[in-house]
Amino acid sequence: MSDDSLAFLVGGGDSAVTIRSVDWSKTKLGAIEDWPPALKTAVGLMISSSFPKALVWGPDMITLHNDAFKPILGDKPNAIGRSFREVWAEAWEVIGPIADKAYAGEPTFIENFPLVVNRHGFDEQAYFTFCYSPVRDERGVVLGMMDTVIETTETIRTQQQVAAVNGELQHRMRNLVAMVSALAGQTFRGEQSVDEKLQIFQDRLRALGEAQALLVSGNHPDTTIDRLIETVLSQRILEPERIQASGPRVSLHGRQALALSLALNELLTNAIKYGALSNDAGRIVIEWDRTSECFHFRWRERGGPRVDVPTRRGFGSKLIERFVATDFRGEAKVDYLPQGIEYSIVSSAAALDD
Repeated sequence: MSDDSLAFLVGGGDSAVTIRSVDWSKTKLGAIEDWPPALKTAVGLMISSSFPKALVWGPDMITLHNDAFKPILGDKPNAIGRSFREVWAEAWEVIGPIADKAYAGEPTFIENFPLVVNRHGFDEQAYFTFCYSPVRDERGVVLGMMDTVIETTETIRTQQQVAAVNGELQHRMRNLVAMVSALAGQTFRGEQSVDEKLQIFQDRLRALGEAQALLVSGNHPDTTIDRLIETVLSQRILEPERIQASGPRVSLHGRQALALSLALNELLTNAIKYGALSNDAGRIVIEWDRTSECFHFRWRERGGPRVDVPTRRGFGSKLIERFVATDFRGEAKVDYLPQGIEYSIVSSAAALDD
């Protein structure tokens, strides 16, 4: 066998050595020096890649793979020269139809695909992101397929564990809020003025709990403005058509999301009691935007009762101005215009990325 006939295996590592050692004349592929150009080219491209790849060739689905594919196989017997059907017999009922599509000329790409495989003497739930691509000869005839794959099992398991922990945290937060609210009710309930303050306190506490639950409902302690607004408003608004919210998808880090959630609760409470939502005609417009340099958020009320500038600024005003400004590292202010309250946040775009 001449060196020229094996030149396509140069640089292929241990897998190339294994391919050389197989007596291919005893297989349907025939002697390695007689392999067709399309097969040699495909093998050469595969073994030269540092990404896990397996080449499956011919009607018998003979398997060849590169070094990077070995961890995918685990402790399975040597797969080179064996049928792909045999190599993955335990999962063939699931992946066989996908392989058939590739042999029919249709590529398939799937992310985080669940498979039960047996690589270490026992069945295990694993996840893979892979692509089965048809491999054609110079005439366009499909002769095999390329399996390009990466295992994502650890990533998925980590996400599942985080989701479970966050679910428990969300449950505990709701229980804590309910308990504190009940204690506050027993402590402060009595005169009418006290009942009103109690209701304000409970509204703020519930808003904090809802915001915290939202932040732990995903796989990271962030959320987006549109999702935050939807969550806050859905608990309080019976006529959602009276509020118009628009803006691009903007992510907020945990403290910013909590601050904005509490601010929205204060604004909404005021709008329902005294502002645009206290009658049948008022409307609220919420807009936000982010450029490469700046972030802007604006709440505008129209159509409600005439607004007078308050003579005293309470905790709610401090909350939506000072605290929010601190967390956004910018400016937050309330304007008491005769036609309706306006609230705005202005900060640098970089503040949202830190």
